[in-house]
Amino acid sequence: MPLSPDQIDAVLAEEAAHECPGVGSPKVCVRMVAIADLPTRFGTFQIAAFWNNRDGKDHVAILHGDPLGREDVPTRVHSECLTGDALGSLRCDCRDQLEAALRAVAAHEHGIVLYLRQEGRGIGLMNKVRAYGLQDRGLDTVEANLALGFRDDEREYAIAAHMLKSLRVRSIRLLTNNPKKVDELTRLGVRITARQPHVMPPNAHNRFYLETKRDKSGHFLDALGKPHLPEQGEAVEVAREAP
Repeated sequence: MPLSPDQIDAVLAEEAAHECPGVGSPKVCVRMVAIADLPTRFGTFQIAAFWNNRDGKDHVAILHGDPLGREDVPTRVHSECLTGDALGSLRCDCRDQLEAALRAVAAHEHGIVLYLRQEGRGIGLMNKVRAYGLQDRGLDTVEANLALGFRDDEREYAIAAHMLKSLRVRSIRLLTNNPKKVDELTRLGVRITARQPHVMPPNAHNRFYLETKRDKSGHFLDALGKPHLPEQGEAVEVAREAP
């Protein structure tokens, strides 16, 4: 069952008074400020909006059922990708991962998708497009970020760790292929009981990108399948069940 109006009122009242020294080296403190129903084509959810003292971005948790205070909650920590999530870009697997995660958590009694505003692995939308331009000229995704003066991945997860703490989640089963995400969340105090692979079949446009994440960034992507380039007029399948 989703959070009831009485539960929502109680949580938001408690959160309104929340202050803490912060999580991680950025000293991030977050507060839930609103919760509302969110029916979607992938299942019925509630969405919780978070204020934070780190940046001016609005991060959200997409909740299925009542995960508050639960153990072993299926959880996906997803970083924003405008080109993939909203525009359906085939250069990455972000939209596939987001849709598969929503379907996966909706298949359980409780589940969470944290949607973090960390576009382009944390380098921002403008620099992401610059990185794409460098990739069009032969660099891989890691080389492009380094050429722009960034690390290969600038994301950090203190906000995610505090969001889970605000949701009173005691432990999670993390849907990810990224060992850094597991290590960082663990270091920040999140108890991860299991890692669930979240591998999406590649297409001809993103296969090299995924292979680079595997070979240079250490992602667990040994199960990559054969690339598929849609024929003209063929619908692109973007919603798949998580493995």
